[in-house]
Amino acid sequence: MDTRQPVVLTITHHDPSGSAGITADTETAVSLGCHCASVVSAITVGDTGELLGVAPVDDSLLVEQARAVLEDMPVAAIKVGFLGSVENVRALHSVLRDYPHIPVIIDPDATLADKESLLAPSLWEATTSLLLPQATMACPNRREACAMAVEADVMDAMAQELLESGCSYLLLTGVPREQQVENRLYDERGLIRQFHWERLPPAAYGTCGTLATAIACHIAHGLTIIEAVSRSQQFTWSAIADSRRLGMGRPVPDRLFWSKR
Repeated sequence: MDTRQPVVLTITHHDPSGSAGITADTETAVSLGCHCASVVSAITVGDTGELLGVAPVDDSLLVEQARAVLEDMPVAAIKVGFLGSVENVRALHSVLRDYPHIPVIIDPDATLADKESLLAPSLWEATTSLLLPQATMACPNRREACAMAVEADVMDAMAQELLESGCSYLLLTGVPREQQVENRLYDERGLIRQFHWERLPPAAYGTCGTLATAIACHIAHGLTIIEAVSRSQQFTWSAIADSRRLGMGRPVPDRLFWSKR
């Protein structure tokens, strides 16, 4: 069996505009020399301007999709994005327990289209209690970290609370600076690395998912955590910097930016 091209499994939603979700993860994986297998967790309705609706798949269907791939292919890393229901979180938890040797990178999002969703608190809680303990790394932005770390009130304390849930590493993204954005990498010892990036105009949503998928791809290639995080941030920054306006909404990151050079 030819394993020179690592297999990365992404478990997230389908975005019809291709800005985020399965399509964006597939582009990222192909760009970074990986094969992307995919499990659809939810179907969304939307365009490059906004998301209008979300329909999670049935939890049994999510399990069947995931097991079909995991029992057939040598998956080198798993990226988890939007799941859409507490039932899907529980279902995925049951699957991941059977594959503890595969690195898991989580991009937590419990709201997606409806930022005020009444479902969000239970989804945040389920993600924190069931998925973080199985994660090699979680990559929340500030809003997501605030939603999951309910006892903390500053960034470092939020990171520590989430690490105590069980994940090995935490990359906290989008910490504001004057003309920059700061991303902070933590492990059980605390803050181990800070990264600073020039602030760019907002692209279409999905950039956090691109970062998490890129990390999964670099880990699948055998890079260390710090190398994977470093290279994945550069990749994501370059994709955002090369964004294209393909619709009437926000620009879409170009995850194949290097192909034009």
